[in-house]
Amino acid sequence: MRTRNTEKMELVRNMTMQMVAANGIENFSVNSLAKACGISVATLYIYYKDKDDLIAQVAIEEGTQLTNAILKDFDPDQSFETGLWQQWQSRAQYLMANPLSSSFLEKIHMSSYSEKVGGAISNMFHNTMHRFVEGAVKRGELVPLQVEAWWSVAFAPLYNLLRFHYQGRSISKKPFALTDELLRQTFEVVVKALKP
Repeated sequence: MRTRNTEKMELVRNMTMQMVAANGIENFSVNSLAKACGISVATLYIYYKDKDDLIAQVAIEEGTQLTNAILKDFDPDQSFETGLWQQWQSRAQYLMANPLSSSFLEKIHMSSYSEKVGGAISNMFHNTMHRFVEGAVKRGELVPLQVEAWWSVAFAPLYNLLRFHYQGRSISKKPFALTDELLRQTFEVVVKALKP
């Protein structure tokens, strides 16, 4: 069996993310990818079974990197406010440093690949976050909410600020860059909404 060419694999991974982020999964093809990478389609099939395997493997790798960044030094038993602020900072830091990964993972999340990719990386993440939320509710630091409602209030504002940051403009079409001050101000409003 041929050994993996790590340079080639990195090129394929980055080009896959670029193409999916720019044009969506439905417009992604192995032929276009091979052409963009300057390699043959046969070379891709040395490393991946098919298009689905390629997309899933790249997404799992990216999702794992994001999860590792989010959970790095995270203590699920810390206070709700401290832990949520750490989550905001970790997510903002990683996603601002990796906008291509963010855009790619968003497309994956909104696709049929979401369940497969999520299943491959979710156990540690979900167990840690479940423990964090459950502990905060038991200590009376968090309003008991259905997980989807809690998640929406806790993180949607952060992800919207990041979208404006990536676009470089606000909803009113003015130039926009996310600052630490605005991140903290928004976080304070979110924490206030989630506390009993």
